[in-house]
Amino acid sequence: MKHQRGLTLISLVVVGVLISMVAVVGIKVAPDVIEYFTIVKNVKATAQDPSIKGTTVAEIRKAFQRRAQIDGINAISENDLDIGKEGNEIVISFAYSKKVPLYGPVSLLIDFEGSSSAAGQ
Repeated sequence: MKHQRGLTLISLVVVGVLISMVAVVGIKVAPDVIEYFTIVKNVKATAQDPSIKGTTVAEIRKAFQRRAQIDGINAISENDLDIGKEGNEIVISFAYSKKVPLYGPVSLLIDFEGSSSAAGQ
């Protein structure tokens, strides 16, 4: 007798449900992850902008806010930035949490943090 190999109908349904659950979570989390990488890009660009060298913290915050408005960043504002110096370099860091509703009372809480310094990544 030949031995048959493969998935049973019940196994196929279970695998399909698992794949669809992972896909739904991925679809709901993707916009927040994309926004995080956009924030990191803007923080690094702001810190490396030669026009802000030697300016005040308020002017650095305004420079970030201009970039954030262009890219449509809503997760953080200029007041959420921690601005400091390491040597001669301006270092901008941030941290925030995002709650992503999944289904009914189930949510996913993601803590994002980043910095313009190479050590912050």
